[in-house]
Amino acid sequence: MLVATLAVAAVLFAFTELADAVVEGDTRAFDEFLLLSLRSAADPSDPLGPRWLEEMMRDFTALGGTGVLTAVTLAVVGFLSLTGRRHAAATVAVAVVSGLLLSQALKWGFARPRPDLVPHGQVVYTQSFPSGHAMLSAVVYLTLGALLARTQPRRRVKLYFLAVAALLTVVVGVSRVYLGVHWPTDVVAGWTVGAGWALLCWLAMLWLQRRGQVEAETAPDGGAEGG
Repeated sequence: MLVATLAVAAVLFAFTELADAVVEGDTRAFDEFLLLSLRSAADPSDPLGPRWLEEMMRDFTALGGTGVLTAVTLAVVGFLSLTGRRHAAATVAVAVVSGLLLSQALKWGFARPRPDLVPHGQVVYTQSFPSGHAMLSAVVYLTLGALLARTQPRRRVKLYFLAVAALLTVVVGVSRVYLGVHWPTDVVAGWTVGAGWALLCWLAMLWLQRRGQVEAETAPDGGAEGG
């Protein structure tokens, strides 16, 4: 828990520093360079790679959409409720909903415009900083990955769940930059604050479990696994 607490402090400090640099305009050159490097030099409206890659990136970006994340969260909350872990289900729901509210509050607070260098590869409605897709993907997938990891006694299986969760979070964020709907620093900020929020919620769940207010995770053989 001490390591996780230090990790939360570190990622939130990193977000604060990045947000300050964005507000000051210090990241503009980096953002423009990286965004344009993913486009054809002759035609900035054309992302690098074949057409199927652009369609695949739209598939990846959908994994961080509100509809998909809501469906995944409801499925997990339903499963936890049906297996008698109602407090754990409530904790997951609160973590995701609060993460969504935090994401919207940060967007409204910073009010950074979307990239205007290239055409958007997807319809967007909200402000740019931080990336909601990147942030909420981190909140949902990392939280669920940690939950699944705690059901497994083998370290390699735990690492597998966490690696898959991290990979999903990364590909969603990369797709946002590739489609031209976010500046790279929007995505980095989303990853940072999303991972910090997921860690914070995981710490809260551990604390509640030790107080007996949230059900302990159970290993596949039916035995409770210690936290």
